[in-house]
Amino acid sequence: MVFDIKKTAADHIFVVAHRGTAGGNIPCNTITSYEIALKQGADMIETDISKTADGKLVIFHPKMEPAHLNSNLRIPEMTLAEVKEKLRYVNYDNAPTQFGVESFDDLLETFKGRCYINIDKFWDNPEDIYHAIKRHGMVEQMLVKSTINEKVISVLEELAPEIPFIPIVSEQHPEHESLMKRNINYIGAEVLFKKDDSYVASHEFIDKMHRDGKLVWVNSIIYNHIAQLSGEHSDDTAFTVSYDYGWGWLADRGFDIIQTDWPIMLINYLKESGKYKK
Repeated sequence: MVFDIKKTAADHIFVVAHRGTAGGNIPCNTITSYEIALKQGADMIETDISKTADGKLVIFHPKMEPAHLNSNLRIPEMTLAEVKEKLRYVNYDNAPTQFGVESFDDLLETFKGRCYINIDKFWDNPEDIYHAIKRHGMVEQMLVKSTINEKVISVLEELAPEIPFIPIVSEQHPEHESLMKRNINYIGAEVLFKKDDSYVASHEFIDKMHRDGKLVWVNSIIYNHIAQLSGEHSDDTAFTVSYDYGWGWLADRGFDIIQTDWPIMLINYLKESGKYKK
């Protein structure tokens, strides 16, 4: 498989599975949840990375031990051996599952050559994560994101100028022109907005990004219903209002990448409505 995010996104709306596809007894951020996401047609899996006390990278969202593991133990304070021995994911009923916390190396080796991977917590441990990616020969499969600051951009320029990067921007994106002049692989932007008339949700902004060869990522996921990431156009409103209102609005605006917790249903809707192919 040849990896070129822009080429893939030019063919069809690019679907990202947020932490894989979880449900029932299958927890998020596990290799099994990522396998399910790929079976459902996702182009990219999104993962979170934590670091153990002995310097090992594992697949886990920082500070979520109580919610996902029903434990007050903290991975950064444990060795990898202790994490493997003592921690297990729980399911939606808070019952223990057979799934433990898995290593970043295992994720990379499992999905090498198979899909795109978004490292959401890259900036907590950029050097360790980058060196692991390089060791596995997977730079072209990766995408990293961050809010914009000079430290982030300098680290990218010095450490990983070739790795695909998109900044996370809210309502406006004034740094677009300056980012194009930096020695980084700036491929687009992830936009957050509260209202339909936000500039970063406008045809004007999206068309400009496309003219400049950049992609625009939008989130239909919901972290907190009070803090919307894409107005009211979300996974939730796709189900509670209509697919057209939740997902169709995002597709019609021209967003290239949609991150969802429901990849198979999003993809089926996009295909059935004729919105999937560009």
